[in-house]
Amino acid sequence: MIHEARPEAAMANVPVWDDGAWAPLPSLQGHVSADACVIGLGGSGLTLISELLRRDERVIGLDATDVGGGAAGRNGGFLLAGTYDFYHDAITRHGHDRARAIYGATLAEMARLAEEAPGTVRFVGSKRIAATAAEVEDCRVQFDALRADGWPCEWYEGADGTGLLLPTDGAFDPLTRCRLLARAARDEGATLFARTPVTGIHGTAVITPHGTVHAGRVFVAVDGRLEQLLPELGDRVRTARLQMLATAPTAEITVPCPMYYRDGFEYWQQLPDGRIAIGGFRDKGGDGEWTHDWAPSAIVQQHLERFLRETLKVQAPITHRWAASAGYTTTGLPVIAQVRDHVWALGGYSGTGNVIGALAARAAAAAAIDGDHRPAQLLRGDAWSPDMPLRPSPSTA
Repeated sequence: MIHEARPEAAMANVPVWDDGAWAPLPSLQGHVSADACVIGLGGSGLTLISELLRRDERVIGLDATDVGGGAAGRNGGFLLAGTYDFYHDAITRHGHDRARAIYGATLAEMARLAEEAPGTVRFVGSKRIAATAAEVEDCRVQFDALRADGWPCEWYEGADGTGLLLPTDGAFDPLTRCRLLARAARDEGATLFARTPVTGIHGTAVITPHGTVHAGRVFVAVDGRLEQLLPELGDRVRTARLQMLATAPTAEITVPCPMYYRDGFEYWQQLPDGRIAIGGFRDKGGDGEWTHDWAPSAIVQQHLERFLRETLKVQAPITHRWAASAGYTTTGLPVIAQVRDHVWALGGYSGTGNVIGALAARAAAAAAIDGDHRPAQLLRGDAWSPDMPLRPSPSTA
């Protein structure tokens, strides 16, 4: 049975990051026009808006809820280098040169995220803790692969288990980051609307319940439910529900950095004020977690609470329970594609949207505006090599 001290807070599906201080953006009313319309005001959408503004584009941004209302503001607050796959698995799956290049790009992007959203990032490292003897051996393979390529990694054995310490990873407040990016975008001239769900994209006209955006280009920058807005991506991306809970501040344990456990199925961190935020157990929810519903479910929340109480030994009251929709691809690499004339899609970050999503946004802007497809080719698994020359922009990508 689920227990919580404050059910009105814990069951409201509000992430621990939301301090309630944000003034909602206006909704779109009427007809407007711009060079570019960006659908989705999460981390990737807002990064894309910044990139478009740097290229002197007139930009309108829309979101069905509000800034950071999707997975970008409802995730675990981890900044991890690399792809969805652990580094050695990424080498096997995507090739050594690509895996190494993406790893380096994500490290550089994390530094950039910290610069763009001052005060939100803590570079405290992360730990991968093994749940089984087989996972300990897998950690050793990952350790060897990282060290062979010169990436910082330490073998770890401590009271909380055995595994790896990755000192270059970090933790951050994802919702505050999105709100800072939104304020900066508005200051730089972007027009942003919230509570404006898109009901259709007809050519480059973006249709909403109370108005239309007419744009030269449309970018659909959402992670979860991407295949709803663009049905032609239904065979490339699938939406899953990711769930978390958080406690009141506690001194029962000290968690110095983000923690990954059981091959990453569970993850938790301690916030600066002492709260424990934990997510995971998506596999325990079965096929029901492949859903567009983003309300917390009882079965996953029960597993999270049991792990909190029995494994982490934390008895502090649970104050927040929430969920988010995230897109997964069969490759573990994101979708970055021109899917219709002048309509681009980016999403399907497979749980790595904090960093890969920002890189995907920069890659989409480079491809759509500059005709430079190399960053997108690197991230999405196209034919690629480190010395690939600049290609002219094709009609589709």
